[in-house]
Amino acid sequence: MKSELVEEDLKHIWHPAAQMKDYEQNPPIAIVKGDGPWLYTEDGKRILDVVSSWWCNLLGHCNKEISDELSKQAHTLEHVIFADFTHPWAVRVAHELLQILPKGLTRFNFADNGSSSVEMALKMAFQYQLQTGHEKRVRFACLSEGYHGETIGALSVGSMDLYARMYKPMMMDNLHIQAPDCFRCPCGKGRGKCDCECLAFAQKAFEEHGGELAALIVEPLLQGAAGMRIYPERYLRGLRELCTKYGVLLIADEIATGFGRTGEIFACVKAGITPDIMTLSKAITGGYMPMSVVCTTDKVYEAFYADFKEGKAFVHSHTYAGNPLACACALCVMRILKRDQVIEKARETARWLTQEFEKSFGDLKEIGEIRHIGLIHAIELVKDKETKEPFPSSLRLGYRIYRRALSKGLLLRCIGDVLYFNPPLNITRDELSYGLSIASACVREELAAVKQ
Repeated sequence: MKSELVEEDLKHIWHPAAQMKDYEQNPPIAIVKGDGPWLYTEDGKRILDVVSSWWCNLLGHCNKEISDELSKQAHTLEHVIFADFTHPWAVRVAHELLQILPKGLTRFNFADNGSSSVEMALKMAFQYQLQTGHEKRVRFACLSEGYHGETIGALSVGSMDLYARMYKPMMMDNLHIQAPDCFRCPCGKGRGKCDCECLAFAQKAFEEHGGELAALIVEPLLQGAAGMRIYPERYLRGLRELCTKYGVLLIADEIATGFGRTGEIFACVKAGITPDIMTLSKAITGGYMPMSVVCTTDKVYEAFYADFKEGKAFVHSHTYAGNPLACACALCVMRILKRDQVIEKARETARWLTQEFEKSFGDLKEIGEIRHIGLIHAIELVKDKETKEPFPSSLRLGYRIYRRALSKGLLLRCIGDVLYFNPPLNITRDELSYGLSIASACVREELAAVKQ
């Protein structure tokens, strides 16, 4: 029986990324409280959130220190227009980012969500090329199976037909490069047993189209929406070299990977590269406030710096750019990460979690691969482990496991038949063990049902 709250929700609210007809059978769950990695329903049940509520909840729900900072800021300055004005909290965010970003990223433009930051990065790269004498550089390159958001520009540099197919008449004509896939390698190699032969696809694309490209945008080391596909640092370094060689800007979309998700503060730091432009969002405020930042170099910035009459200004704005509430949260997150050595401790937890995933799922012949980077761990279910043949999509196997786990108090997410953990960095081993026990049981129960 649906509660009054859920009934009212279904009368008026259109939820994201959902077929609302599914909600007739599986209505939304009403959450009234959060604490650490736990969510509490209106009827008192608790759910372990091991996906950080779409990857943004970095340090647990209702983290007391962040909540106190937000409350304090709300009584000091809640918002101010960011054109012609500034405030101490935005300046401090810039200063703190300078200490942790790859060397050379020194200029910051604020927005209020991930897709908006991608749009800003694309426009910035396009205008940079135009204003430095490269008028023919009007296209963007991206990787197959990439995801960068769901506004039109962001969709145009993504390669996920699930999100983009019907909107293609509205989208830009971009260059989609075959991405690395270490589980189903297009070059017939295996994870950790290659020389990044797949980089040849990018090399060929640059040889043929390098002169017309404004920028290449990538998710560094981890293609999240593609099914938590993890690729080698060497491949990312190869892309950096190609961009430098052909005069193409490299945009690193660290919206999902930033602030410790890969085991380092940023994936680009892990790979030892500096992109020309970097986008940040999600975990930057610990999941408290919408915020994004586009980071770039002095070289890019200087292409826009001129007398007003030259018309070179970057005329792009967002109402909530540099919002003081969001900045206060971001400052608190960065302080906690440094002071409490959160990322270093999460690395230790990640090593333990990898062993526990092997114990929990390693014996199942339907587990095609267990893959991981930082605390992010994923399993991919397959019908045949040898051939890597997937289960029929009509089974909705991953979705069935997700629903079963949710009924038992575990919030997983599925991407097709890939199920993953992407928990808060400060989650405990006991909490992870609890989640793994439910996940393992649900996977086994649904696999048994499929065989019947």
